[in-house]
Amino acid sequence: MTHAVAKQIRRIILGQSRRANVGHIGSALSVADILAVLYHDILHIPDPRDPERDRFILSKGHSALALYAALSLKGWLDERELSTFCGEGSRLSVHPECGVPGIELATGSLGHGLSFGAGAALAARMQNSNRRVFVLLSDAECDEGSVWEAALFAAHHRLSNLVAVVDRNGQQALGYTEEVLALEPLAAKWQSFGWQTSELDGHDLETLRSALQPAARPTGQPQVIIARTTFGKGVRYMQGQIKWHYWPMSDTEYNQAIAELEAAP
Repeated sequence: MTHAVAKQIRRIILGQSRRANVGHIGSALSVADILAVLYHDILHIPDPRDPERDRFILSKGHSALALYAALSLKGWLDERELSTFCGEGSRLSVHPECGVPGIELATGSLGHGLSFGAGAALAARMQNSNRRVFVLLSDAECDEGSVWEAALFAAHHRLSNLVAVVDRNGQQALGYTEEVLALEPLAAKWQSFGWQTSELDGHDLETLRSALQPAARPTGQPQVIIARTTFGKGVRYMQGQIKWHYWPMSDTEYNQAIAELEAAP
C-alpha cells in the first residue's frame, strides 16, 4: 500500500509541475518515498489541527509539491485547490506557506527547519506530550551553520522525540553537493554532535518504516537518518541531472515521464 502511495505522490508531482510549468521536480521526486512512509505509516496526525498531533517540518521547502501531494492523499487538501499550485492567488506556492492544513512552518530559506523542530520537540516535553517531531532536510542544507547550532541544542537537551531525515541525493541548485562543499563523513559529523545516526536507502520503504518507528527512538538522544536517495527518482532522464533542480518539463518530456512511471511495478 505504501508503494502505491509513493507512486501516486510521484504522479501528482509530475502532473502539477507540468500544468504549472514549474521546476523543482527532481528534488520533489527524491523524497516521495520518505513522505509516503511518514504520512502512511508513521505520523500520528488524526487531524492537522489536533494539538497532540505529531509535527512534520519540510525544511527543504523547494520540495513542497511532494508535500502537497502527500497532504492531498490524506484528504487535507482537496483536488481543486491542489490544481491551483503556483497559480495567481493560490496558497500553494513553490515553497510551503502557513495557512495550508498540514503545513507547520513556511520554509524556503534553507537551514531554519531543524531549529523550529528542536523548539517544537522541547515544547512537547515541557507539556508532557508524547508527540514526536520530524524534520526533512536536504543534504546541501547541511552547509548552513544554523543546522549545526540546532543539532547542538537538540543533543544538549536530549530531545529523543526529535527525528531528522537528511535527503542525501547529492545535488543542489548549481552543482553536486560534494563538489560545492563536501559533507563526508556526514554520518560521523552528526554522531559527533551527539545524535543517534543511521544511514539507509531512502527508497527502501520497509527499511525507512523500521527506522522511523517509535521503537527505533533512542533514549536521551535525537535521531538522524541519512537517507541516500536518487535525485529525480522514477524518471530516468532526470536522475542525477542538475538541470532538473529548476527546469520545467515540455509536453513530450512529461508524457515520457508518466509513461515510465506507469510502466514501473
